[in-house]
Amino acid sequence: MPRLTVRAEPRQFLGVLWLLLPLAVTAALLWYGRVHTPEPRRSLFGMHGPAVILLKTQLGSALLGLVLIQLLLALWMYGRLPGLRAAPHPVGTVHRLIGVFTFLFSIPIAQQCIIAYGVSLTGPRQALHSLAGCFLYGAFVAKVVVVRHRRWPGWALPLAGGTLVTVIVLAWYSAAFWYLNGFHAPGL
Repeated sequence: MPRLTVRAEPRQFLGVLWLLLPLAVTAALLWYGRVHTPEPRRSLFGMHGPAVILLKTQLGSALLGLVLIQLLLALWMYGRLPGLRAAPHPVGTVHRLIGVFTFLFSIPIAQQCIIAYGVSLTGPRQALHSLAGCFLYGAFVAKVVVVRHRRWPGWALPLAGGTLVTVIVLAWYSAAFWYLNGFHAPGL
């Protein structure tokens, strides 16, 4: 009787591993945020209490602005902006540099949130913000993986980039917008 065996190509196996990396990053952040004891008096750039919330709101809003610039640059690079041809080569370099800066810019905000508050699932706003914050870094890793490994299908990059933009908008909406809107965000 013939024996059935499944042989996975090493390349396919590596593809699965790369696919699991964003999930591992998200899971690690969720795990840390749940088991870590929150330190609400944690300082951000020497600020405490309401001043930290205002600073995080301002930094988060600047981060959102950078992400929207990134989105426009990406759409321009791929010729998806109406009335404009595909962008010249230097636009790709600017997109990557702003992307690196945006990622680095996000770290103090995320570090303050996860250390001061952990991952909170106590209410819809806190759950949305906590989950979006953790998924943000998983989505970032996914986007980098897709960009670096060109064998992915054509829809993978817009999906990864769109997911990254979406989770940043959700994190901003559930924290910065909530604060700027008098501690109210419609639907939360």
